[in-house]
Amino acid sequence: VWQGSIPLDLGPGIAATRCLLQLSPGGSDAVEMREFDLVKKEFIAPENGGFFLPEAKSDADYVDEDCLLVGTSTDDAASLTSSGYPRQVRKWKRGTPLSEAPVVFEGEASDVSVSGYVTRSGTHKYEWRVRATTFYTAVQWVRKLLPDGQTSEWCQVNVPDDASVSIMEDQMLLTLRSDWNVDPTRTLLAGALYSAPLDSFLVAAHASFEVLPVTSPPSDLPITELFMPQPSISLQGWTSTKNYLILTLLDKVKSDLKIWKLKESSWEAVADSSKPMPYSLNVRALDDDEGDEVWVSYSGYDLPSTLSMSSVQEGGGGIVERATLLKSLPAMFDAEGLTVMQREATSADGTMIPYFLVVKGDVPTDGKCKTQLYGYGGFEVSLQPGYSGEVGVGWLEQGNCYVVANIRGGGEFGPNWHKAALKEKRQKAYEDFFAVAEHLIETKVTSAKYLACRGGSNGGLLVGNALVQRPDLFGAVVCQVPLLDMRRYSKLLAGASWMAEYGDPDTDDWEYMQHFSPYHMVDADKTYPAVLFTTSTRDDRVHPAHARKMVYKMLDGKESRQGLFYYENIEGGHGGAADADQRARVTALIYDFMSKALSD
Repeated sequence: VWQGSIPLDLGPGIAATRCLLQLSPGGSDAVEMREFDLVKKEFIAPENGGFFLPEAKSDADYVDEDCLLVGTSTDDAASLTSSGYPRQVRKWKRGTPLSEAPVVFEGEASDVSVSGYVTRSGTHKYEWRVRATTFYTAVQWVRKLLPDGQTSEWCQVNVPDDASVSIMEDQMLLTLRSDWNVDPTRTLLAGALYSAPLDSFLVAAHASFEVLPVTSPPSDLPITELFMPQPSISLQGWTSTKNYLILTLLDKVKSDLKIWKLKESSWEAVADSSKPMPYSLNVRALDDDEGDEVWVSYSGYDLPSTLSMSSVQEGGGGIVERATLLKSLPAMFDAEGLTVMQREATSADGTMIPYFLVVKGDVPTDGKCKTQLYGYGGFEVSLQPGYSGEVGVGWLEQGNCYVVANIRGGGEFGPNWHKAALKEKRQKAYEDFFAVAEHLIETKVTSAKYLACRGGSNGGLLVGNALVQRPDLFGAVVCQVPLLDMRRYSKLLAGASWMAEYGDPDTDDWEYMQHFSPYHMVDADKTYPAVLFTTSTRDDRVHPAHARKMVYKMLDGKESRQGLFYYENIEGGHGGAADADQRARVTALIYDFMSKALSD
């Protein structure tokens, strides 16, 4: 299964000639890496000098055409962290055995992962070392790779460990997950985007990469505010062209853009007439060395994915409106008369929770519409409007309702929206989800017997809690590749890497975690709605034992367990399916289950 590529960057204006292809047996997170010749369009065999890494959760990047930075599983017991990701970085020369590649950087066993990689913006090229100490924190070191083949000294990036750093030319782009009081008169805000010269945030590193304490930058250092968060507007990402930085925003879960021009290390705001759209929007530079053209892609609940080309033109109107359509996926279902609307529900603590409701024709008011409620609510993942042929064919064309809840724990309103449901505050996400379900019932869109909820992975934990905490709200539950046993999750596969999200069950955190561990909340005397669990034998991220154990425990109950169903696909990894045929089978099972479970 295709998992991506890593191109060889030879510098401005030089086309890539080779890349590393990431190929996953059965769809798992572990991949084989094989070097591919982009000119001859063929793999380069190891015996002919090609780089090859066997199946593992590996990281790799080119330093130059004959050298890689590699993190992977080796015979060395210290090669992996307790989360199962690389703990070491090796410098691997072409034509030599990986076992002889020296370890140039190493983290702690308790780190989530360790990596080394190279980035370039214009003529500025940098080599990085990163220790991801938790899922949301990291320490970063960098040195410059100079045109004459020399390098600068290693420096630690002097920012808080929950900051994210990227580069445009010689400017550092900085985002934060928590406010940073840099001095008594200045605070950098979580969710904002700032820029300053990278050199101003570098301090000489210890030879052993010992972590230095973070200090405040000079009080007179000019720091440009490129984006400031607002209650309903958040930053989702950005892309840089030769001269411009294009920010992608969410405004009440609708996509918008903001543009800056970088000129001689200073920033100028550029007007763009684009308006917030109820679509998921992606803008990426076509070639940031050559010009300011961009790829523009977007989709909505009623709009198949489109690919267009546009460019930044000062005073020339909006990037999206000016874009030239190149290609659009065919419509997979009849969207004529489709209603897409955004509503809000009031959560238990008074927070307003937005959700999208999609249905053919008028919104039902008789309480009898079969309704699928989807949610995720974790890891700062934003659920944006998007086209789905399976939802259209399998659900909407039947006259049913589809609802997506933008609950806390997600990233729709920035890092604070996510942090509002972290660890001991996890129940907030579930209360938000229940509030949306209750609002659908109160407004007579549906009723409990016609309402199904669905989620996967962290969303599987969400609907698992819906199952055990509020069985009265739902007529059916679809729980895919889920976490369910929160007492042991940190000991299974990649689970240790998520303790920053949920907590550490081997500490006092279990006092609150036990109240959102569905496996431990199953009551043999309680009646539950019909439920379908799906997982994959090849899932090497969330162990299939979560779903297996939950089903086994629920079987030790009432006759009402006749509504309990389980499907385990042999392949598929964390996605649950490895190819189109497998996805079609799993999807058909899910929609057949929901349709029958919600029938009179």
